[in-house]
Amino acid sequence: MLELIAQGPTLDFRWRRKLPGATVELGRSTQTYRVPWDNQVSRRHATLTATEHRLHVKSIADAANPIFFNGREVEDFFVRPGEHFVIGNTSFMVASDQAFGSLSAPDPIRQQTFSADFLEQVQYRDADRRIDVLNRLPEVIAEANNSDELLIGMVNTLMAGISAATTIGVVQLNQDLSPLAGNPRTENALQTNAQPNNAGQLKVIHWDRRGLTRGDFQPSEKLVTQAIEVTQTILNVWQNGASNAANYTFDYENDWAFACPIQTEATPGWAVYVAGSSRLNQTPEAIQEGELESDIKFCELVGSTLKNLLRVQQLERQQASLRTFFSPVVIDALRGRAPETVLQPRQCEVSVLFCDLRGFSRTSEQMADDLFGLLSRVSESLGVTTRVILDTGGVIGDFHGDAVMGFWGWPLEDKSPVQTARSAVLAAIQIQSEFSQLASQQPVANEFTMGIGIASGNAVAGKIGTLDQVKVTAFGPVVNLAARLEGMTKQLKASILIDENTKTLLDQLKEQGDSQTNFAHRRMGNFQPVGMANPVQLHRILTGGEQDVKYQAAYEAALALFENGKIEPAIAKLTAIAKSPDGNVADSVIQFLLEFLQQPRTTRTTDGIIRMRAK
Repeated sequence: MLELIAQGPTLDFRWRRKLPGATVELGRSTQTYRVPWDNQVSRRHATLTATEHRLHVKSIADAANPIFFNGREVEDFFVRPGEHFVIGNTSFMVASDQAFGSLSAPDPIRQQTFSADFLEQVQYRDADRRIDVLNRLPEVIAEANNSDELLIGMVNTLMAGISAATTIGVVQLNQDLSPLAGNPRTENALQTNAQPNNAGQLKVIHWDRRGLTRGDFQPSEKLVTQAIEVTQTILNVWQNGASNAANYTFDYENDWAFACPIQTEATPGWAVYVAGSSRLNQTPEAIQEGELESDIKFCELVGSTLKNLLRVQQLERQQASLRTFFSPVVIDALRGRAPETVLQPRQCEVSVLFCDLRGFSRTSEQMADDLFGLLSRVSESLGVTTRVILDTGGVIGDFHGDAVMGFWGWPLEDKSPVQTARSAVLAAIQIQSEFSQLASQQPVANEFTMGIGIASGNAVAGKIGTLDQVKVTAFGPVVNLAARLEGMTKQLKASILIDENTKTLLDQLKEQGDSQTNFAHRRMGNFQPVGMANPVQLHRILTGGEQDVKYQAAYEAALALFENGKIEPAIAKLTAIAKSPDGNVADSVIQFLLEFLQQPRTTRTTDGIIRMRAK
């Protein structure tokens, strides 16, 4: 893969970036290939299209200043590796250098390990210049839009602060397969000085070289491994111009290097690798006398800043991930507590809600020519569910196809089961209300229906899963029951179904005088869901127009007859309702029970339990 190196008037104004196969833009304000330091570069100056062996550069019509290539002003041209073009005060060089760890570095003529206590006593050489470089760090950090930009800025800072260095890189060691961990491949390479392949155990994350010189970057994998194992910076000095250099694949442009480990949770196996040549800067004797000690101290300071910033970025990503599962109130309560402790699975009383979006398959067929439009509307519909669950203090437990599972009662322990059930039912009512409004605004959403099942009881909640996949969720019979109730809403044509435990908790709210959550609910009967051994009393939460159920009293009377084994009187009462002057049955549950009781006597139940035949 080709890379582009931009070099401004000073070393501070520089970057090295990979070139993708797609066309990108170069300019002062473009997204990735930005040259903010040069006013002679237009906001959008040129397009860059890389192939395997060369780069196509084409000036954009609005560019104010010319592009020079081989001393001539050009607008459309090709650049090969090692060649460069100029815009304003900035040179751009195309490079095809490789970067990979080398196992075959020769033994150093001198090796020194630097402890933190020793470096603390080291006095900076050229302190004013280094302080000036460090003063620009806040600007480097502020301008970094992502981790890649931060790495580029930090390597440039190290280049500016360590004048003896010719090459600097940030590398990562696979510690499970390091040369000192008994790995057969690396042990064999160490014994035979064999040519290492580019898929070694040392990954070069980002690197750069002073000036516009060419050549591969091959940091010593042995040196990085040793530094990470002792968690201290190690300096190696090699024999300059060794006579047996041909036997090694090591980069002989440099004859000294040090590796500074910057390993954290966010940067596992990471190190800053700094290399230089005594031929360009100083003699090996000067190096051995401690010439690089202040450079190593400076590297450790910048490296520590880098790893801490990356750690902060990781924590921010973790916080963003938590926001996917937890409401802001829950996240605030968890702040400052160890995640391992908070997310540890434990038994608790929860209320579980399953919410399913129906009609997707049918509607997707109708909108086959506008799948992006369909996706947008479905995402908005499901977004209502997840947002309401989080807004009411719930946890997003899982996604099952078009269904969303949320639960309340964990991880906070300051709410009673009554308050937990209240939050779950309030969420269900709000979901249905907002979904109805959405359906009235979008014709496509009218094709969808929403069913919600809620069950309350004991469960295990927390970080649950296998070695391969872990998620924050709840586990137990109450979760299965909530899922079954959600499925039954379709058969019973009820928008929200709750179990007996949830209904009992809601009744306690009334006893406590909670007039704001006086939920209207109706008993539907004793049902046995498919795949469950025990029946459960089901209740229906009435929302909107459902709260005026004209035939509820008649249904209760017919249900009582059925539960007492009086099947024929129950059928007669329900039939009378069906033949009412209205000419239809207002309550779908009445129709369901009538059809159930009209089944053949050989299959009909007589114990008052309505056994479901399908999910």
